[in-house]
Amino acid sequence: MVSQFSEQLYWQIRRLVLSHDDANDVLQNTFMKAWNGLNGFHGDSKLSTWLSRIAINESLDFLRKQKNMLQTVSADDADLGIANQLMADEYFDGDLTEAQLQEAIASLPEVQRTVFMLRYYDEMKYSEISKITGTSEGALKSSYHIAVKKISDFFHQRD
Repeated sequence: MVSQFSEQLYWQIRRLVLSHDDANDVLQNTFMKAWNGLNGFHGDSKLSTWLSRIAINESLDFLRKQKNMLQTVSADDADLGIANQLMADEYFDGDLTEAQLQEAIASLPEVQRTVFMLRYYDEMKYSEISKITGTSEGALKSSYHIAVKKISDFFHQRD
């Protein structure tokens, strides 16, 4: 299971948490949670969908905890800018535009960010995202289009 799904799950997680080290930690937590919950998997969905749900939930939990920790840090220390952090990350292989895209995505509300990442990067169908998130396809389509508009607005404001 680990060898078959590690890379796919790593990139799903990495696009949400952004940091390589954090993504590895969340991936490890994902596989531990999956292993501990394996008896609860009844085959109602594909194994990859089940693992994606765990990975996304673990990623979102991580981000919530990180947000709560940042609230205790002074505003000067917390406001380094995601694009600047990514450009300084030795594992980040994108350019400034990609870093700014990640900053725009990170500014989205949780649901919009999640559906955008799964649809845009993983090219998942809305039906599969619906199984992962427990959200209707119509709501996901709406969230995706709102996310695209907000990201577009983010770049237009920078011009």
